[in-house]
This record gives sequence, C-alpha cells and structure tokens, in this order.
Amino acid sequence: MRADQIALGVGLGALALLLGALGFQYIGGLAPCEMCHWQRWPHIAAAIIGIAGVPLLSSRASGSAARDRARMLAWIAVGLVAVSGLIGLYQSGMQWGIVPGPSSCSGQRFVMGSNVVPEIQCDVVSWSLFGLSMASYNMIFSFLIAGLGSLALLKDKNAA
Repeated sequence: MRADQIALGVGLGALALLLGALGFQYIGGLAPCEMCHWQRWPHIAAAIIGIAGVPLLSSRASGSAARDRARMLAWIAVGLVAVSGLIGLYQSGMQWGIVPGPSSCSGQRFVMGSNVVPEIQCDVVSWSLFGLSMASYNMIFSFLIAGLGSLALLKDKNAA
C-alpha cells in the first residue's frame, strides 16, 4: 500500500471519529467538555493532512520526492490521531479515578479565572456503552487507526 493511500485512510478514519463526535453533540444533544474539544483538534488536522494535504503537497513533486513527502505526511497524520488517543486515555484515566485532571477542565472554556462550577466536567461520564465513555471509545479507535497506519507504513518502507 502506498503512503498516500495510508494517509488517506488515516485521514478518513480521523474524519469518521470527528463526525461521530459531532453527531453525538448535534443530533444526540450530548454537550462536549473541554477535553472533548482537545481530542477533536488532532483529528481535524489529521483529516486535513490525510485527505487534502497529501494530494496537494505530493503533486508538487515527482518521483522519490513525492513518495518522501507522502510518507512524511502519513506519519504526521498517524501521530496526530495517536495524540487524540492519548488525550482520550488521559480523560478515561480521570473518569476511572486513576489520574487527577486539570482544574481548568470545564464547560466555561472562555471564562478565565472563573469560580463557577463547570457545567460539563471532564471527569464525569455523561454517556457510556458497555461501561466505556466516549473518551474511551475515542482512545480505542484512535489507537486502532494509528496502529494500523503505522503497521502499513512500516510494512513497506518504500511506500509512496
């Protein structure tokens, strides 16, 4: 499999996770916490890089330069999806009571220095399926996408 195809797959996977989160927010009425937003940004970047960035930037080069660019961008997209998974892991750890969370994690993202009790707390599970929260599912699927993308890139070191 070529690196541009791997990047596209990773980008589409990130887009699917992002659209799922937006579906829960706008169709399901489940308001996101601050860390939910933190998890979305790497997915947005990975989707842009994987879906649009690789074709645009690789088309400006030819031969091995195009392959190298596509490979580098594919690794960046994989890394971004993994970062979102790590944020999901951290939030899941907070929800399970394993790690402490940041005091700034609140629904009042734009009110600096506020003593208002947050509407949406990051360590409170507002939706779960089989005992896992949305942060846990983001972690699982993000690591799955990043892992498959990494394996595909490592499998063929000449992927382009």
